[in-house]
Amino acid sequence: MVKKDKKVKVAEKKARVAQKQDKKATQKEKRNKVKGKDDGSDAEDADLDAILAEYVKQQEQFLKVTEVVSEPPKPRASATFIASPANDAELFLFGGEFYNGSLASFYNDLFVYKINSDEWRKVTSPNTPLPRSGHAMCRGGNAGGVYLFGGEFSSPKQGTFYHYNDFWRLEPQTREWTKMEHKGGGPPARSGHRMTYFKNYIVLFGGFQDTSQQTKYLQDLWLYDTQKFTWHSPALPAASPKPDARSSFSFLPHESGAVLYGGYSRVKGSSTTSKTSKGNKQSSRVVMKPVVHQDTWFLRIMTPAADAPANSLPTVRWERRKRAVNAPNPARAGATMTYHRGRGIMFGGVHDVEESEEGIDSEFFNQLFAYNIDRNRYFQLGLRRQRMATKKPAGADRAKRGRGKADEEELLRNLALLESKGTVANLSLDADAMQVDETTVSIEEPERPEKLTLWEMPHPRFNSQLTVQDDVLYIFGGTFEKGDREYTFDEMYSIDLGKLDGVKEIFRRELEDWQGSEDEDSDEEDGDEDMDDSDASDVETVETPSTPVSTAGANYEHAPQAETASGVGEDTEQAEQQGSALEDTLPHPRAFEPLKDFYARTSNQWQDVVLEAMKYAHGEDARSVKEIKKSAFEKAEKKWWDCREEIQALEDEQEAAGIGEVVSMADRGGGAGAGRTRR
Repeated sequence: MVKKDKKVKVAEKKARVAQKQDKKATQKEKRNKVKGKDDGSDAEDADLDAILAEYVKQQEQFLKVTEVVSEPPKPRASATFIASPANDAELFLFGGEFYNGSLASFYNDLFVYKINSDEWRKVTSPNTPLPRSGHAMCRGGNAGGVYLFGGEFSSPKQGTFYHYNDFWRLEPQTREWTKMEHKGGGPPARSGHRMTYFKNYIVLFGGFQDTSQQTKYLQDLWLYDTQKFTWHSPALPAASPKPDARSSFSFLPHESGAVLYGGYSRVKGSSTTSKTSKGNKQSSRVVMKPVVHQDTWFLRIMTPAADAPANSLPTVRWERRKRAVNAPNPARAGATMTYHRGRGIMFGGVHDVEESEEGIDSEFFNQLFAYNIDRNRYFQLGLRRQRMATKKPAGADRAKRGRGKADEEELLRNLALLESKGTVANLSLDADAMQVDETTVSIEEPERPEKLTLWEMPHPRFNSQLTVQDDVLYIFGGTFEKGDREYTFDEMYSIDLGKLDGVKEIFRRELEDWQGSEDEDSDEEDGDEDMDDSDASDVETVETPSTPVSTAGANYEHAPQAETASGVGEDTEQAEQQGSALEDTLPHPRAFEPLKDFYARTSNQWQDVVLEAMKYAHGEDARSVKEIKKSAFEKAEKKWWDCREEIQALEDEQEAAGIGEVVSMADRGGGAGAGRTRR
């Protein structure tokens, strides 16, 4: 009898372990937008068509677009967060879902955050898209506007699901939605996909479709022509490589196409069980195993020539890039990335380790990375305390104005020389152009309300929403898990990417209670001694950041290795040591030098670069003085941002060594003799 009881207890223990493993797998699938079904769902009770029809009926009550001051949005995950392309002081947040452990709520409200006044506006419209999450939004490129495709909706208990295949355009200034009735076929319904822009095209890739039988990940590519209002799926060259099917990846724009990184999917694999009691044979079954992708791909898009037939389509091909240098380690899912001046800004993520039979142990991150697209290299960004302002020597402003006048005269001499050679045509040297200042004109903005500044990154999380406006990164929401509980953060932060002078707290509200099922509660009470079941402990863990981020910038590579071949188009996985942005012959910024001062110091050199390029334009590139200066500033600005991470690393080294701002003797106005006088 004792032996029989022991066997029963062992069987019960195995059953509990299997149940926990299934629960963990379901939790992980939900994290990556893969919704599981169970026998106790509300599939028979919920009619999605009726629910969506009720939403349409409610929207019909709005006769026009209205915008009212509002509280910050309710907590939500899998929303879209995008900077307005028409106003550099506005951000748009649309859709998303919130799951409290019992019921799921979906949203279709459009919120506008007014940066200068620190104000939220809620927009209502008679033609707003239906509630959804997991959709994709991007700018319209040359076409302007903002475009949205797809997403998903579910019943409150997530027993039945619906995927969208509708396509919308949002006008940033009027807040009006327009459903795009495209000609011919378009992408099938999906969620978890990504979109970006290229010239007059919207580029869509990947995602997944969830049916009652399985979750299917996609690897199809679609282009939408914003001028012809048509979708088409371009044919790839025969036997050419292409990315595996995936969702939740990063998709960044590029002047020659787009760049894809990472993502998540599940693939078929076998799981082997332990030996049976009657023999030495092992049984295996087919299971869906998670895959966190770490590969990078370049999508090259070649538009038809100007003399091509009107119905010509762009040609595309995928090119696998070499493994990025200093990529985040370990691999992580849910690490969100947004585009900023030729680089991607990445935050957060989660790494799962299946260490025990009890389930999955997860490690969450709050690291901030910059990915330089052209150099295929990652840099970790750390916060840096604000430096004390240094006192400028007397007469510095007068000396700077004098140099500006000398630069102006030098530019005019160069222009006259080019004009005499016939390489520049119709240059307008009018009085207005001659009076352009060396630096860009700064427009005074109303003062932004003071915000609490934090000196550590926000709490670790995954799937937060990111966007960049006016060189400032904004982080909205995100998700964190503790045991069987899932927390959706109700907060927003901002980080100045140029200064990295702390994290500004835009708003923050307390987390809502987790409404888990009774089964979860009984499991926790029954549960193992190694798990913390206390609700208070869970909330305290979420509110208190675990590992503060170092502000010393110790993860920078201070001595980049020599540059090798370009990573674009190379089908290899070997690590590539890209060269430093400070190694070319172009002017580069100094430590602690703002963009304005960098351009004031090097403007003449950048104008020479522009003039040199004009020599080979065969008379077709005629520009005024103002246009030349604008082009010179754009090149200087691009160089300043390209060097930003390496210059910050140099600044950190100098500060650690007790060295302040480095000023050249020429800038001090002393020349060589001044150095001897100081000695």
